[in-house]
Amino acid sequence: MGNKQTVFTREQLEEYQDNPFRQRIAQVFSEDGDGHMSLNNFLDMFSVMSEMAPRDLKAYYAFKIYDFNGDDYICADDLGQTLGRLTRGELSADEVRLVCEKVLDEADGDHDGRLSLEDFQNMILRAPDFLSTFHIRI
Repeated sequence: MGNKQTVFTREQLEEYQDNPFRQRIAQVFSEDGDGHMSLNNFLDMFSVMSEMAPRDLKAYYAFKIYDFNGDDYICADDLGQTLGRLTRGELSADEVRLVCEKVLDEADGDHDGRLSLEDFQNMILRAPDFLSTFHIRI
């Protein structure tokens, strides 16, 4: 058996650098949450972000990335931060509030005003493009 090396192309690394969540991704995958990743952390990140990673694993890490306050729920504030990054701040505060309310209204299964991991996973099941968008091509 030969040694198999993983080589990342410039395009793959640029895709990560252009990601509006790159700081959150680094925080989630770093061992102590400070965003400084070891080589193993970096490889774990690319494994989860690969096109072949299972949906449940991707959903778990997406949930962690979108849970900005780290309370194991995605609340309206977390959704607002997520939306702000996705739209690069182009929506008004009222538009952000309306989208957050709509997401919570549709995805909050127990109606407690926040999304649990289970709520989030159920929402992902209804999003067929999730697997094709939550990745970095390796």
